[in-house]
Amino acid sequence: MSVIGRRLKEARQRAGLSQERLGLEAGLEAESASARMNRYETGARSPTLELMERIGAVLKVPASYFYEADDLTADLLLTFHRLPKSAKVRALEALKKGS
Repeated sequence: MSVIGRRLKEARQRAGLSQERLGLEAGLEAESASARMNRYETGARSPTLELMERIGAVLKVPASYFYEADDLTADLLLTFHRLPKSAKVRALEALKKGS
């Protein structure tokens, strides 16, 4: 399974959505939503960045999360994404000071 496929499946399951429901909410046609999402999760097909951005919006995760190979960095992306803007600014300043 590809990194994109693995992260997509994990995020979808965390959100409690079926492949079909996620595909529909991301704007895929009803006739192919489930099959297309399955192909993306298994790595048989690669979604476009535009589609991954729509999927990310549905799942409330940044599109970059799906592409990040390193698990620690991916977790950091998710955590940072969920912070309110003021906390993001403080976290980024703290990280810059610590380096």
